Amino acid sequence: MTAAAIVGAGAPGAAALPTVVFDFAGVLFHWQPQDVLQQVLPQHARDAASTRHWQAQIFQAYGGDWADFDRGTVSPADLVQRIARRTGLAPAEVQAVVDAVPVALQPLPGTVALLQRLHAAGHAVYFLSNMPAPYADHLERTHSFLRLFAGGIYSARVLQIKPERAIYDLAAQRFGQPPGQLLFFDDVVANVAAAQAAGWQAAHFTDADAAAAVLQAAGFDLGR
Repeated sequence: MTAAAIVGAGAPGAAALPTVVFDFAGVLFHWQPQDVLQQVLPQHARDAASTRHWQAQIFQAYGGDWADFDRGTVSPADLVQRIARRTGLAPAEVQAVVDAVPVALQPLPGTVALLQRLHAAGHAVYFLSNMPAPYADHLERTHSFLRLFAGGIYSARVLQIKPERAIYDLAAQRFGQPPGQLLFFDDVVANVAAAQAAGWQAAHFTDADAAAAVLQAAGFDLGR
């Protein structure tokens, strides 16, 4: 699939470059929940099949209890109790998973380098991330390169989540751009489709090289 093909059909024809917006988990940070479960719950996540089972039970495809955590309407302690009751896991086991997630969110060097190139070229870059508040706090304390962003939205801090329309409308307002002037990179297809439905340009993120190709096709000079 070419770079041009994965940019939303709503891309404006004007000469002005769009404003870039990055998702976090899966785009700027490595995120493989199956790795977390195999490391933290080896007694349950023994092989690929059992790992898939517990991934579905705990994270619920980021719906249900985990969506409430992302939205900021349930505390970590309440999340642990909810998952433990629903799955039969011991609260200490669930707590271990909840605690392990922010540590597992390690920077993806290629995307960090892309952010640095955009910033060095004078482009304001924003973020839009489904992220529980304690995880957002951890990332801000741990990774100084996040200061390169001109701004951004963590879902839990606004009590809204992707792919709901409201968070895209709020982001466009906060970023001070019309929706069609925002170019969003997300690794979740549903979030990309929702951004496009809200009038944004959007691209499904697979890796930093493909994202750079999308940006170059949009007119960005990324240098070397």
